[in-house]
Amino acid sequence: MPNAMPSVTDLDPLDRFPDLQSVPRHRFFAQHDLVDLLRKAVPFDYIAIGGLDLDRYRLGSGFSIDTNLPPEYLEAYYLDKLQKTDPFVRVAKQALSVVREHEVLASEPASQRLLYLKRRFGIFNRTLFPISRGNVPFGGICVMREQRFTDAEIAFLTMTAEPLHRFFTAPLMDKFGAQELNLTAGEIACLKAASTGQTSEKIADLLGYQVETVNSYIKAGIKKLGAANRVEAIAEAIHRRIIP
Repeated sequence: MPNAMPSVTDLDPLDRFPDLQSVPRHRFFAQHDLVDLLRKAVPFDYIAIGGLDLDRYRLGSGFSIDTNLPPEYLEAYYLDKLQKTDPFVRVAKQALSVVREHEVLASEPASQRLLYLKRRFGIFNRTLFPISRGNVPFGGICVMREQRFTDAEIAFLTMTAEPLHRFFTAPLMDKFGAQELNLTAGEIACLKAASTGQTSEKIADLLGYQVETVNSYIKAGIKKLGAANRVEAIAEAIHRRIIP
């Protein structure tokens, strides 16, 4: 059985883990108040909240999933490495709009093994609502039920997908985002000060650094965040919840 723990939606359960790699990649919950509220608006059987805005943890990697899917299903799915041949996953990893399983399988059938597991565990009509940063999809909400979702239900779930994804993944990004990007405390402090519109000279006065040090920290932060300049780095740091 894969590593499992209650879904992480606050920082306390994360205190036992020194880094993101040590957090169980699949976190199972039988019941969750927020998910139950969503289910009252749009009935569904299963839900999976996956992907982080970090290169090794994006949607499709299987490294960060909060779900009520049967653990036995995910165990068999990843043991058989079905994520490498699953047409739905292939499309989902690049998607910027809703992905409906029946549309994907109409042009690229699933393997018999995958079809068997889906029937055995009642996994029907996987429907993905991707979460992206610009043109980079990194996460998503996948809901499943036997009856296909209506256009109105799709519209509602599209509207709620991003805040739901943020709720589940914020504790992980808050605690481990800067660590995963290898940002130092000095780099974060300088980016945070820069986000308020301060010049390098003013940041140096506020933090007790030399101006050259401030510029060096900001330059390093720009590179680590994959940004083109200071403004873009600040936006990236805010989006990734590195700075408020």
